[in-house]
Amino acid sequence: MTRVQAAWQLLREDLNAALDRDPAARGVLEVALAYPGVHALWAHRLTHRMWNHPGLRLPARLISQATRSATGIEIHPAATLGRRLFIDHGMGVVIGETAVVGDDVTLFHNTTLGGRSMSHGKRHPTLGDRVVVGAGAKVLGAVWIGDDAQIGANAVVVKDVSAGDVAVGVPARSTSRPASSPAVEHCEDPAIFI
Repeated sequence: MTRVQAAWQLLREDLNAALDRDPAARGVLEVALAYPGVHALWAHRLTHRMWNHPGLRLPARLISQATRSATGIEIHPAATLGRRLFIDHGMGVVIGETAVVGDDVTLFHNTTLGGRSMSHGKRHPTLGDRVVVGAGAKVLGAVWIGDDAQIGANAVVVKDVSAGDVAVGVPARSTSRPASSPAVEHCEDPAIFI
């Protein structure tokens, strides 16, 4: 697969992730033209590649700041984002420099993947695959959020969350879900996320 083919595949995956996870999405054209989360993700893919070339770090930061102004979503160019990330609504989302986000993650508006210290090194969270972070939630520090975990709306997470757990509250407390527990789209109380 050529680089161009790989890039087109990523773009299609981004569009399909929005279509699959947003019941309000009416079609590919609408998502491509009117979804700030998709626009911010596409800009990040460019700025992340630029960031990995030391001579292009300043232009990468400038593009990321222009994207923040246009979309309301701030993603540091050094952050590592997985495939099929969906940022729903997007306004107010912040993803810090050393954050790592797995595949098939959903972030609702006004979420922060931020740091708790001013020291150099790993200071932002790592999210596993298929994690859902509810509106207004703050995940702070070099914490690990396991695969399939769910973070409730307005939760403040400062400790690791095990795979499959649900974390709610301030500070967030994790509770295990039964093995048969449904995913967020079939959650008995989806209001804990939005």
